[in-house]
Amino acid sequence: MPGIDGMSLLKEIRNYDPRTDVVIITGFATIETAVEAMKYGAYDYIQKPFSIESIRQVLNKIVEKRAILQTGEIKRLKFDRNGQIETIIGESPRMLEVYELVQKVAPTDSTVLITGETGTGKELIAKAIHYNSLRKDKPFLTVDCNSLVETLFESELFGHVKGSFTGAVATKHGSFELANGGTFFFDEIGNISLNIQSKILRVIQEKEIRRVGATETIKVDVRVIAATNKNLRQAVENDTFREDLFYRISVIPVHLSPLRERKEDIIPLANHFLEKYNQRRRRALTGFHPIVKENLLNYSWPGNVRELENIVERSVVIEDNDEITLSSLPSHLRGDSAQAETSSHEIVSLELLEKSHIIKALKATEWNRSKTARLLRIDRKTLYDKIRRYQIEPHEESK
Repeated sequence: MPGIDGMSLLKEIRNYDPRTDVVIITGFATIETAVEAMKYGAYDYIQKPFSIESIRQVLNKIVEKRAILQTGEIKRLKFDRNGQIETIIGESPRMLEVYELVQKVAPTDSTVLITGETGTGKELIAKAIHYNSLRKDKPFLTVDCNSLVETLFESELFGHVKGSFTGAVATKHGSFELANGGTFFFDEIGNISLNIQSKILRVIQEKEIRRVGATETIKVDVRVIAATNKNLRQAVENDTFREDLFYRISVIPVHLSPLRERKEDIIPLANHFLEKYNQRRRRALTGFHPIVKENLLNYSWPGNVRELENIVERSVVIEDNDEITLSSLPSHLRGDSAQAETSSHEIVSLELLEKSHIIKALKATEWNRSKTARLLRIDRKTLYDKIRRYQIEPHEESK
């Protein structure tokens, strides 16, 4: 090939779209070049002369691999962030739906609204969209809409010209300018004032900004991804969020379910964080004691994935055994198991223990009996019978 060799072409193809399967066919085969080709992402490496059947076999393998991806068998979402591979963990049906949606929306320029409780990983999903898009080599900038005061917000987003206000001693480029060609992520966009909302809407519609104190506009090419833990539809009804902006940013809605609603992801996530902090803290903990796993599964996780990661990191730091035990968990996660270990003289009846556990489960699900039954892994009729038997009233405190 004139102007470029096969290995260089392979790198260009993989940089352009990492999902492309590349097969190298060469008449100059060596072990070194084969290893190099696989290192840079070649699916297979075939030496000349070759048979048509050998090509057919390779293509059949690629087709089979693509079929597996399309059926949702892949359990993780990965992206390359400046040479570092990051992985989103989750095997629940709800997370597999998110992965599929991310793969579909990433190559487009559509605005995306990611919703979910605090700690569910909204920014990580935004990064997955960006780094799987054609903008992946351009900036990904984030603004935390909770952290900036109103008077500074406009200057941060759009920049300002020298002398436009007290303290503006030099012209400043705003975040939208700095993100030109890339992606701009609004974290907790529901906290932005109506005044700033109208200006963000103009950026999305007109693809231009005006610095504070300037008269001319500047064209920008930025994809907008936003996230919120608020109900923006309700905010629209309450006149605290612009309806036109809501529809502009929610062309593609992505919802992240809380961890308590996808229990099957808890242990895979915990194992992932254990491996991560084993490496960072130079530990070699082998896993989690069965009672610890049970407590992790039974906890409601109000802080979601972020809380789980923090607890695993804490346990890795303070654990004295070869595996994570109850002793390294915070007190609110030890539950009745820890009490049984440390205060056997205060053993209570099984009925009282069961009643207490049911009340905790009800409180964790905000007294939703259907969710509580699923959490306790019993049918609803059994739960109703126990509630009547123990005369459990709504909002009764655990004793």
